[in-house]
Amino acid sequence: MHQYPPNPLDLAAQIASDRPLPPVDRWNPPLCGDIDIRIARNGTWYHEGQPIQRDRLVRLFASILRRDEDGAHYLVTPVEKWRIRVDDAPFLAVRLDSSGTGCDQSLRFTTNVGDIVTADSDHPLTVEYRTPDGQPSPYLLVRDRLRALLSRAVFLEMAELGEERPSATGRDYGVWSQGLFFRLGQLDDER
Repeated sequence: MHQYPPNPLDLAAQIASDRPLPPVDRWNPPLCGDIDIRIARNGTWYHEGQPIQRDRLVRLFASILRRDEDGAHYLVTPVEKWRIRVDDAPFLAVRLDSSGTGCDQSLRFTTNVGDIVTADSDHPLTVEYRTPDGQPSPYLLVRDRLRALLSRAVFLEMAELGEERPSATGRDYGVWSQGLFFRLGQLDDER
């Protein structure tokens, strides 16, 4: 029988935080319900309305996080599956390291939970313009269906590395990484 809601410390104790990521994509336990954990747009994790202060606990939870085809996010162990709330993306890209230039450029991002991911065909960069004011929401696919929202500082730093490129609909602005051009947006014809 499952305790509802579970104590996050008990859930965290089931997985060791210093090991490689667990194979959450292969675990198919039944849904146990909802747990009062929320990840805010700025990457802060909350439990019962209070920020989780222990970085190791947040990293541990991040290691057992999964987003299923239904679009919901879950904390998954071999025997339990708990739905949590995510305001936007579960991770936040807080650092950018670049090397090379042009099509030889490589962009490596570090998330707030310690993932280090290079933008490439398996980890594409995308930008959505869905906010009411039309401001960009840039994302990097970290793993499976889990994305990181780029912090404003990281996005601005990345945009400075971009270049214009002609497209069928005008001129695109984007960045190169691992030989791929990632479109950040379209430029107006007016200069």
